[in-house]
Amino acid sequence: MAHARPIWFRYGVSNQSVIISNICNYLWQEPETRQKSSLMKLYSYWRSGTAHRTRIALNLKGLDYDLEPVDLRASAHKSADYLAKNPQGLVPALALDDGTILTQSPAIIEFLEEAYPDQPLLPGDMVAKARIRAMAAVIGCDTHPLNNLRLLQYQKRHYNATDGDIARWTAQWISAAFSALEKLLASHNPGGVFAHEDRPGLFECYLVPQIYSARRFKTDLAPYPRLVAIDKACHELEAFLKARPENQPDAD
Repeated sequence: MAHARPIWFRYGVSNQSVIISNICNYLWQEPETRQKSSLMKLYSYWRSGTAHRTRIALNLKGLDYDLEPVDLRASAHKSADYLAKNPQGLVPALALDDGTILTQSPAIIEFLEEAYPDQPLLPGDMVAKARIRAMAAVIGCDTHPLNNLRLLQYQKRHYNATDGDIARWTAQWISAAFSALEKLLASHNPGGVFAHEDRPGLFECYLVPQIYSARRFKTDLAPYPRLVAIDKACHELEAFLKARPENQPDAD
């Protein structure tokens, strides 16, 4: 008779201690609180792509959190109070129930993946996991930083860039990334609804906010049917709808 493998075989042996710790913590909770995580606070700006991807990750994990708006246009991120929480003065920041504050969306999402292994954002297979991380990095490392709000504002202030200049700059880098991602998806999961198998994960956390940004800057998405199809499938799910910029309490 085959024996069931321990749960850490599914998520990777390196997560064994995290999983055991979570199980123990869960069993020590009162029954009425077991279905909910300790409430966290997300410092967010409604139109920030990095905050958007973090909201999606929290929602896909089914985690409850309070949302604390940080108005970037009013320079709330430069206040002494916020800089005490995040010296870099960027969003998002995630405050845990014990007061610990995490910054940088990739680190926050990796923390959520390890601390709350239910509803995993990454596949169990190591090669598939590396591929998904690579595709997410195409956006997170090579694309989003080039159309970040502070960079665009800098171009306007110091180089007299017009709105048309900004739109062309943004479209240049989004198009380069999306062209590569279309090819990567064709080889990684041809015919699939999402980037890996039949449910969204880490890649979709990164992709959906970048498509939102592409549409905002009027980037032509016709050459990227697979990416558009993934975005459409995601927006049939509550986790993505709840995270949309226009559905945030601080949205214009």
